[in-house]
Amino acid sequence: MNRTWIILGATSSMARAFARAVSQEGAGVLLAGRDRTDLAALAADCQLRGARVAEAVDFDARQPDGFAALVARMEAEEGELNAAVFVGSMPEQAAIDADPSLIDGTVTDSFTGPARFLQMLAPLMEARGGGTVVGVASVAGDRGRLGNYVYGAAKAGFATYLSGLRNRLTRAGGHVVTVKPGFVDTAMTWGLPGMFLVASPEKVAEDIQKAVRKKRNVIYTPFFWRYIMLIIIHVPEFIFKKMKI
Repeated sequence: MNRTWIILGATSSMARAFARAVSQEGAGVLLAGRDRTDLAALAADCQLRGARVAEAVDFDARQPDGFAALVARMEAEEGELNAAVFVGSMPEQAAIDADPSLIDGTVTDSFTGPARFLQMLAPLMEARGGGTVVGVASVAGDRGRLGNYVYGAAKAGFATYLSGLRNRLTRAGGHVVTVKPGFVDTAMTWGLPGMFLVASPEKVAEDIQKAVRKKRNVIYTPFFWRYIMLIIIHVPEFIFKKMKI
C-alpha cells in the first residue's frame, strides 16, 4: 500500500530523523515548513534513502490561509494518508513575562495552528478509512511549572486535542499517537539550563516508529520520563508551588 506522510515542522531535528526513517520504509514524504532551502535539501536526502516521493511544501502555523492547499496536495496522493506534527515554539518564560504578547505565537505554533490543520485533514483521512496522526506534545504539558508554564499550557491543550481526535479517527479505522518527549537534543533546547538525560532525535524517531506500528495511544520518550512525570504529577500542590522546577 502507498503511504504518504505530511510532516509539519520538518526542519526540526526530531522531524528530520523521523522523515529519514519513514523514507527508508518507502513512504512518501511531504516536508512542510517555512525554510524552503532547508526543506529541499532534506527532500533530496529522503529521496536517496528510498522515499516514494519527497517534496518540500510551505507551512506556517500562523498562516492558516495556506492549509487548504496542503490538504489538497495530500488528497492528490493515493493510498494511506498520515500526518506527523513536530511544530512548536518555546520562548523563555522570562521573555514572556516581559512581553505577554509572545503567548499568542507560542499557543499558535504549539497548539492551535497544528490543530486547525489536522481538523481540516481529518475528513480526508476518514474518507480513506485509515491513516495515522503523530502529534508531538511534551512532558511540560503534564503539569504547569514555574520555568515554562505558557509552553506547557499550549502543549497540554494540544495533547487534549489529540485525545479527542484519536477518539474520532478510531471510528474510521485511523489512529492517533500522542508523543511526550522529555529533553531532546534540538535547536529549541540548546543552551537551556537544567538539562539532564537528554535524548537524541534518532532515539525519539525510533520510539515513534515503534508506537505507530503497535498503535500506541500515548508514549513518553525516552520511556523513563513516564515515571519521572508520574512523580511530578503526584507531588501535592502545597509542596509543588514552592518548588523551582
